[in-house]
Amino acid sequence: MTKNVPSPIPSLVPESAPFSEEQRTWLNGFFAGLISLDNSGVTPLTGDQAAALLGGAPAMNADDDDGGAPWHDQTLPIAERMKLADGKPLRWKMMAAMAQQDCGQCGYDCKNYSGAIVSGAEERLNLCVPGGKETGRMVKALAEELKSAPKAPVPVTAPTVVAPAGAPGSSRDNPSTVKILSRTLLNKSGSEKQSWHVEFDLTGSGISYEVGDAFGLFPANDPALADAVIKALKAPPDFPIGERTFREVLIDGVSLSPAPDMLFQLFSYITGGERRQKARALSTGEDPDGDAVTLDVLAAIEKFPGIHPDPEAFIEALDPLQPRLYSISSSPKPDPNRVTLTVDTVRYKIGERERLGVCSTLLADRIQPGATLRAYVQKAHAFGLPTDSNVPIIMIGPGTGVAPFRAFLHERQATQAPGRNWLFFGHQRSNCDFFYEDELKVMKTSGLLTRLSLAWSRDSDQKIYVQDRMRETGRDLWSWLADGAHIYVCGDAKRMAKDVELVLVDIVAQHGARTPEEASAFVTELKKKGRYQQDVY
Repeated sequence: MTKNVPSPIPSLVPESAPFSEEQRTWLNGFFAGLISLDNSGVTPLTGDQAAALLGGAPAMNADDDDGGAPWHDQTLPIAERMKLADGKPLRWKMMAAMAQQDCGQCGYDCKNYSGAIVSGAEERLNLCVPGGKETGRMVKALAEELKSAPKAPVPVTAPTVVAPAGAPGSSRDNPSTVKILSRTLLNKSGSEKQSWHVEFDLTGSGISYEVGDAFGLFPANDPALADAVIKALKAPPDFPIGERTFREVLIDGVSLSPAPDMLFQLFSYITGGERRQKARALSTGEDPDGDAVTLDVLAAIEKFPGIHPDPEAFIEALDPLQPRLYSISSSPKPDPNRVTLTVDTVRYKIGERERLGVCSTLLADRIQPGATLRAYVQKAHAFGLPTDSNVPIIMIGPGTGVAPFRAFLHERQATQAPGRNWLFFGHQRSNCDFFYEDELKVMKTSGLLTRLSLAWSRDSDQKIYVQDRMRETGRDLWSWLADGAHIYVCGDAKRMAKDVELVLVDIVAQHGARTPEEASAFVTELKKKGRYQQDVY
């Protein structure tokens, strides 16, 4: 929160620029003084220009336009995205290689992360966790092209500026420490899932947040998995890696899933014959045995038994352990020192071994209330409540996708916002998977929740999903949109979110008396105006 800011200071740094509120305020003052502007002639800087002035992404030349970034669609496979970016400058090819989720896990959005790499401000090429190996390979290939490409000039010139350090917990590079207060199982007996409501204490952390933001947690690997890796390598657990032991680094320093290309490259150097060829193939993205997708680090070692690389070389071949982001499911209005998450525990079997989600199982099993974790807030990229509290909102969030909408409802309740609220929620079974059932029913009874549409996929032979409920209520949904409603979607990007958008286009066509093409253009316009926002993964 900005305090004691002299007025008036022209707003030169836009909300889209990758800075905290404190940094943005400082920069506005700096730039205003630097170029001696008064309020009558202010031309706000673009996000790229502002970032360029601080060593970030380069500002665009007029002929370096992204053309609306047609590849900026998280449902498109990377091959299609790269095809759409064919013929564009490297800057935009690099953006197309990203996962297009604008999740912020890398510390940027897709556009600014790619721009920071191209400008040389960001040297880390493996920060796009949702993109996985495909993105990693493409980014590295484009970075090689970048080395031989002529450097594009940055049209904005200014002295080098070092922005003030962000507040603790304001970014992945400046985390703070929070304490776990409690965790509550959201599923009842008979559920096939295990999902938790986890509450954290922010007291003394310096962390503040708004609804729509995400919470980043720095996890640790299961010590049992680290021990299994050590055993498979026949390596001493206390082997020194810098000032730490091999085991310590395996637990909280490197990712143990999936096995990175560099690991197979290392294996190819220290083996021979057919195994060398197989390791080389895996290191370039080939799948000689049809099992590449199942290979975490331990499985990769077991695939090449008898290979015992030096522990230091082994660690160098692994990717850093990245923070995990979760949608915040609380509002700071009732208590700014509390934040809650809604987390699915990830467990699945491949062969005889159970695989574990690194952060979800840490929260569910391996860390107890009272313990602390490093954490930070990732500010939302175009995902938040309307500034006008009278505007109606439609929220579509099955499973843990309900998280930000619980936060929205708590916020609107705390501020006594008069706007109508409609929630679509779905899961497997109504008797054991109805997250926040009591809360939502009280909100419905009180009138805060104007409509609650529920979808259960396992309650009968007919699978019902949130998009089916949307079709059933299409006329009313269109009426809300005609009244200016904002629509929000949170959940799976490739299936649920894609299906929801297709159904929405059909609803607009049917009840808005438009052709399919006109309906699709209408939905696209909703996105441009910020009336259709997604928090997908």
